[in-house]
Amino acid sequence: MTEITLPDTSETSKVESWRLHVLIEAGYPLLLAERLAASEADLHLAVELVRSRGCAHETAAEILL
Repeated sequence: MTEITLPDTSETSKVESWRLHVLIEAGYPLLLAERLAASEADLHLAVELVRSRGCAHETAAEILL
């Protein structure tokens, strides 16, 4: 019988939760923050775009997703 190994979802969930927290602290609306947190978007760039470069959250999400 072949055994299937599933990814460690608890670790993935922890990382996604942390990313969500950082994005919300940066002012992202919840729905955008959830989409970005679950994606492979660069978290540091997501924060930099809105904090340092004055980019609107929606525009930053369009760039990153």
